[in-house]
Amino acid sequence: MSRKIELLAPGGDVEAIKAAIVAGANAVYCGLDTFNARNRAANLSFDELAGVLRLARQYQCEVFLTVNVVILEQELKALFKLLSQLVNLGIDGIIVQDLALFTLVKKYFPTLDIHASTQLTTHNEGQLPLLAKLGASRVNLSRELNLAEVESMTAVAHQHNLLTEVFVHGSLCIAFSGQCYSSSVSVGNSGNRGRCSQACRDEYEETAAGNKFPLNLKDNSAYFDLPELVAAGVDSLKIEGRIKGAHYVYTVVDSWRQQMNSFVERGELLADDSNLHKVFNRDFTNSFLKGNLTKDMFIDNPRDYSVQHAIDSSDAISVVQIQEVKQELYADRNALGDELAEKIQSLHIDKLPLQIHFIGTAEQPLVIEVISGDQRFTLQSESVLATSERPNITAPQLEKRFKNISPWHHDVAPLDFSQLQDNLSLPFQALTTLRSELATWLNDGRPQLPAVELPVLERHPKLSDKPTLSLLISDVKDLHLCDVTDADIYFKLPESFKKGCRKFIDILQANPRLIPWFPAVLIGKDYIEAVNILEQVRPSRIVSNNTGVAYKATSLGIEWIAGPLLNTTNSFTLQTLQEEMGCSGAFISNEINRLQMRNIARPKNFKLLYSIYHPILMMTSRQCFFQQTVGCKKPSIEDGCMLKCEKATTITNVKGVSFAVDKQKGGYPSIYNDEQFLNVEVVADLAELYDEFFIDLTNIGAGSKAEQDKVQLIQHFEGLLAGVEGAAEALHEQVTVSTNAQYRQGL
Repeated sequence: MSRKIELLAPGGDVEAIKAAIVAGANAVYCGLDTFNARNRAANLSFDELAGVLRLARQYQCEVFLTVNVVILEQELKALFKLLSQLVNLGIDGIIVQDLALFTLVKKYFPTLDIHASTQLTTHNEGQLPLLAKLGASRVNLSRELNLAEVESMTAVAHQHNLLTEVFVHGSLCIAFSGQCYSSSVSVGNSGNRGRCSQACRDEYEETAAGNKFPLNLKDNSAYFDLPELVAAGVDSLKIEGRIKGAHYVYTVVDSWRQQMNSFVERGELLADDSNLHKVFNRDFTNSFLKGNLTKDMFIDNPRDYSVQHAIDSSDAISVVQIQEVKQELYADRNALGDELAEKIQSLHIDKLPLQIHFIGTAEQPLVIEVISGDQRFTLQSESVLATSERPNITAPQLEKRFKNISPWHHDVAPLDFSQLQDNLSLPFQALTTLRSELATWLNDGRPQLPAVELPVLERHPKLSDKPTLSLLISDVKDLHLCDVTDADIYFKLPESFKKGCRKFIDILQANPRLIPWFPAVLIGKDYIEAVNILEQVRPSRIVSNNTGVAYKATSLGIEWIAGPLLNTTNSFTLQTLQEEMGCSGAFISNEINRLQMRNIARPKNFKLLYSIYHPILMMTSRQCFFQQTVGCKKPSIEDGCMLKCEKATTITNVKGVSFAVDKQKGGYPSIYNDEQFLNVEVVADLAELYDEFFIDLTNIGAGSKAEQDKVQLIQHFEGLLAGVEGAAEALHEQVTVSTNAQYRQGL
């Protein structure tokens, strides 16, 4: 095999990054203490990031920084400051989720390399040309994809000069990344902000299937799938684990490096994966990659499985045997730890010592001599120094200009002026040129770029004086609602379609008032069928929660609105949606609060929407929630499960909080909060911001609740928007179990 595949390792702190480097990683990804999706990791200071970059370059290892969260309006100024620093630091790439970053980086920081985060839920071929257009150089594919889908996606990605990255080892989320709100709903800590509290690992009351941890998946390991990944054309193999320690990182990366070297050099796989079992794991599965979604993907214990694996592998039975196995495991761990300690003991990220000497006499150029370790550099001004009654070549002036010339990389000794004559002057421009040349040399030949100020966006007026109402249905039995309201009516399409079926084409063609609403996840044939609906129906307008469908709609000249599951939280995301993606309007995320919304600037002729009534989605999964809850006779998910299954149940955690588990025909298994989202406050708070308030009248996620009188609901909501006295109270009386906690707490 001649093609080089990158081994990409996690770096939650400096020691973990050192471990990854000595274990043979080609690249590491890490985060600062802001703007990254692993707040529970130790993360780095900016000085530590600079030191890590210096160290990594000595070992030809690249460093990617995670900026993979949605950005709030009030954070944009700080974000611009960070990007200005990263440009000059020479970071090898940034990993992003928020669409705003694509536009901002492309326009103001074009030398930064952008990687599309797994949080962007990239799973169909329509999303790839869009990401390439936005400026991405690589994309982290959704970890739910199987090998055939990975291969297909990679082929399309390469056509658009995109590299593909696949998670091959570490913890598995049961939910689609970027589409999990469980932590946000439960405890106010959003996964889209790096604060996931891992609600999927929580303990629940024992289910009918006998499980206490019904959402807990085994860890991912594709250790023996390397040949198939190579054949699929994948460019980067990514190991999860930024909240894991250096010992874990070293052991896993070293094991993968040995496996990759064996396959590259001899075309053979190593059969021994024992070291992977000696560090934290929940047992292993490769079922997503194999497309074999069985009950074996689950394990009814979220804690470390390494000890149990050692016991099972040794067939230990007696207390003495078990104790011996444990002691052997701990000894092996300690040996690996000692091996790591020895390898990294000489690795340092300390700033480099720097001496700066100023040498100058009248009628001679100003000379600056720089010494850093065994490196020396001398530069001199083009202009000569002149004596002056008002000198500008003085110690205080030079201290001001040169003391902080390389704050991240060098520890600058007191500046030396012992060889500098008094009362000298130099043209201002000559001194500026000298400083720039020195800064470039100190930064490995990269010119220092000036900081970029955040541009001020114009706030354009609303498209309508008063906000209007829109509603969502998903069943033809609700078509009679068209007769009771003038509201826009969206029709929710499923996530899976029977190949070649015209059912939804016929519904939309027969009812032109219905506006198609496309879901967030459309994989493989289901994306192709969704595109077929677009091409056959040619609606004047759609709502899409999927960027692949949105990109196709734009190419067909179909107006589209960005749905609420695209997680839009700031003005520059709106600008990207309009200017780069041809979008005409967007739902603002229901995760943010009034204060976080109020300063959002609307683009010109752009519609803003907000959902005020809907079931609260917690997570959507490609795996089945019923195998571990009510039980299912099928050993694995079959092709017909998506189209036919419509099970529903309830799970209750040990704190007594219940959640509705819902599976619609043609839909992925999903979990919803027991409470409905009902926000009447926003109508009074932000009527000047929004053109349209939206209500979801599907029965999806309702669990065992009785179906509402939808005509009455519409009347109450229309009354609310019209300012009818008592409308808000009537809604709360009708919707008895509701919350607007996300609107109050925000991100």
